This record gives sequence, C-alpha cells and structure tokens, in this order.
Amino acid sequence: MSEYNEVCLKTFLKDQGKLFDEPVAGTLEEAEAFLEDCMAVVVDSLAEVREYFEEEGVDVDGLDPEDLEEASEVFALPDGRYLIVEG
Repeated sequence: MSEYNEVCLKTFLKDQGKLFDEPVAGTLEEAEAFLEDCMAVVVDSLAEVREYFEEEGVDVDGLDPEDLEEASEVFALPDGRYLIVEG
C-alpha cells in the first residue's frame, strides 16, 4: 500500500459520510484508489493540518485546534495523525 495504511483506510471508510453525502468507497482497495485520485495527504499533527490549509490558501486564522480537527476534510486517525481529503 501507499502512505495510506490500513488504519487510515478503515478510518476513511468509517467516517467518509462527514465529507460526502453518499459513500465514495466500500472496500479498502476502493478507499485507497479514491484517496490516491484526490491526492489526500497524511500529516502528523494539527500544526501540520494548519500548515497544509495555509499552503492551499485557506484562511485558518482564528481557528483553534478543535475547529481544525472538526473540519469536514480532516479525519483524525487513531494513531494521532490526520488524513486530509479535499472533496
């Protein structure tokens, strides 16, 4: 697998409804293909989530860490990392 390990893929499958109205993947393979297609990224901290959004031109000034973590594009992974998926 690519940078999307099994934990990442399972988390996306379980929580994809927070970003999409209908499921975009039903298996680990479909999840991996989808994340690769949309160039989702995995980062190690909320500081890196903030940095990613700033680099993408998203205004995150004034957002506290909890707001960043609850953004629909951000999936908190059980190992403390974050998956960012642009829908």
